[in-house]
Amino acid sequence: MAEDGDLPEDVKPLDVDGVTAVAIGTVLWLVALVVLLLMRDRLAETDSQWWIWVAATGAALGPPGLWYTMRRRSAYRRQEQQPAAAGGGE
Repeated sequence: MAEDGDLPEDVKPLDVDGVTAVAIGTVLWLVALVVLLLMRDRLAETDSQWWIWVAATGAALGPPGLWYTMRRRSAYRRQEQQPAAAGGGE
């Protein structure tokens, strides 16, 4: 624990852009969809076929999410390079 005169060091943010998380999530939703489609008859017995639509929605939202996070990552990288190029002339 820090004493009164000691200040904690600044915590730097993680360098995470979300592309990997969205890609893995999309693949997992696709796997879940395939498994649920294979178990469709069993789901019908328990009135749980709505899970198929949940997995389909997750899989369908993955590609737009991946596009968005990749676009955002590119914008972040351009922004990081811009001050370095502009700062050289000062």
